[in-house]
Amino acid sequence: MPADQGNRVARSIARVGDLGILPVVELPEVKHAEPLLEALCAAGLPGAEITLRTTAGLAAIRLLAEAYPTALIGAGTVRTTEDAARVIDAGAQFVVSPGTDPDVVAFCCEREVLVMPGVCTPTEIQAGLRAGAPLLKFFPAEPSGGVPFLKALCGPFRDVGFVPTGGINKDNLASYLKVPQVIACGGSWMVPPALIADGDFDRIQALSAAAVRLVAEARRDG
Repeated sequence: MPADQGNRVARSIARVGDLGILPVVELPEVKHAEPLLEALCAAGLPGAEITLRTTAGLAAIRLLAEAYPTALIGAGTVRTTEDAARVIDAGAQFVVSPGTDPDVVAFCCEREVLVMPGVCTPTEIQAGLRAGAPLLKFFPAEPSGGVPFLKALCGPFRDVGFVPTGGINKDNLASYLKVPQVIACGGSWMVPPALIADGDFDRIQALSAAAVRLVAEARRDG
């Protein structure tokens, strides 16, 4: 990996780590994108993983990447190289996949964009690392065995960074963040689709601010 590429990806990893929690966002409509990010920024959480689970996702990534250049805007539910090309061209600074597709990982590495493929077994972890992924999404975290299973995985993979996602909430966030190999967690409890659809961004800001405090407390006590 060229030095400049490595530095760019390393900066993205550092920013993910600084946030500690990545809001996993499912946008019902593009019009919700800006007020949502305003609420996240006001809460001290200037970043989001905008998923491609809705038709609004791609346009929202483009809009937010242009309007908020200092925020960390990434794409989730990226399953193909075509998806990866579209979101990177739209300005996504990181790419998250539900599983490990070596072609998607290779494509993102070629484009000098942080990629986090989903893994939940030792075999998948090795496949992701072999493909070149610098950071891995442990998914689905809670259904796969949660913190105890992740700790077991970290035994032979002590040098690997993870971003657990799936079933993470305010009650178990701290337990994940206290695992040394966990860089950050992904979660949607602070950005539920129902609140977004209702335009209740004050509530989203409050939930997000509480999440930021949880991250700070977990790291202080960890």
